[in-house]
Amino acid sequence: MDSSVPDPLQLLRPRRPIEGISAILLPFLTTGEVDWPGFTAHLRRTATAGLVPAVNMDTGFGNLLDDFTRREVLRRTRIELGGGRFAAGAFVSDLPGASFDGDAYARQMVMIQQEGGTPVIFQSYGLTQQSDVEIVAAYRALGRYAGKFIGFELSTQFAPFGRIYSSEVYRGLLDIPQCVGAKHSSLSRDLEWERLRLRDRIRPDFRVYTGNDLAIDMVMYGSDYLLGLSTFAPDIFARRDAAWVAGDPAFYSLNDLLQYLGFLSFRPPVPAYKHSAAMFLKLRGWIGCDATHPQSPQRPDSDRELLRDIVQRLTP
Repeated sequence: MDSSVPDPLQLLRPRRPIEGISAILLPFLTTGEVDWPGFTAHLRRTATAGLVPAVNMDTGFGNLLDDFTRREVLRRTRIELGGGRFAAGAFVSDLPGASFDGDAYARQMVMIQQEGGTPVIFQSYGLTQQSDVEIVAAYRALGRYAGKFIGFELSTQFAPFGRIYSSEVYRGLLDIPQCVGAKHSSLSRDLEWERLRLRDRIRPDFRVYTGNDLAIDMVMYGSDYLLGLSTFAPDIFARRDAAWVAGDPAFYSLNDLLQYLGFLSFRPPVPAYKHSAAMFLKLRGWIGCDATHPQSPQRPDSDRELLRDIVQRLTP
């Protein structure tokens, strides 16, 4: 390896405890209505496995929900978890060229905290189309509305309003006390390793939450995770994480199977992974219907047999 390029192996963190946050799928019925019993059962299942549920994220169709449904998701989450920890997406819908709407973000953050959740700041055109200095100032201003929040940088592969920040912006986030971590969804190992090195040098308590569903082994290098893939199998992710802490080689075989599931489910068009998740959960007997939000893209019926094979391998 070129000596001028930091060796990722130097970042390996054997036996490091992993914080797993799982973006919960919001299941639907064929009528287009939310499957509320399926949702609350999956919340409970995820928390029981030891992962932190995250609601109203992309996996929960947060950008497609109206405010009433977002509030209902939060209310039911608070009740189901009985005061247990959870995170929730703070999403502001706007259009290209819009100004940053700090008031709209504040309303979303307050709504989340009223139900006991930690806000995850989704990007928007108004946020990401600013200069680097303005972006950091916007996050700093949002810190006035929350004791803690989680940042989020998102590749345009996932959403047109997304942006992967410069090193200068990321350095600015590390200087905001209320920003306790940030989800990184570039699908680039190099960029995530760069963030880990910066975190380790400047603010070791800051959480780099990998959003790379195509490289879930980033937890080996010091990342935690906030993944949509984990909603397929929170129990198996918890077993994998425990194996890493124990130094158990079972980590690698579990990780390989989960990564195989990730490659299949997160192929283009990437947003259709939510239909993959619904099919997988139905095959496991965890929900009764594999419908998704009416505006979400679908996978072909032939995927069911591929997913059935993975279910059988993961849950013999």
